[in-house]
Amino acid sequence: MALTLWHNPRCSKSRQTLQLLRYKGLEPDIRLYLSDPPSPQELQTLLDQLNLSAHGLARKSEAVFKEQGLKHADDATLVNAMAENPILIERPILIAANKAAIGRPPEAVLAIL
Repeated sequence: MALTLWHNPRCSKSRQTLQLLRYKGLEPDIRLYLSDPPSPQELQTLLDQLNLSAHGLARKSEAVFKEQGLKHADDATLVNAMAENPILIERPILIAANKAAIGRPPEAVLAIL
């Protein structure tokens, strides 16, 4: 099974999720999404896989979320903002085939394996 981890090495939950996958004998493809941001279309596909709204994927505590006044933004506006400012995307995210899971807590990704 092909696995892709949207990873931020500076994030402890992201590092813990990668460590958990490796402990299970799995080596995901790593996407450093901060330097390789997803397109709005990729984000919409991800939201469908996660069965979430854009607000469910957004890191609301980030300064850019507040600076851009995204609290009441519609999904399309928020998806575009996440594509332009990938720091707004919750992390880590594991994608396996047509499923995805946010690694908060890290063990949450095991549900899609």
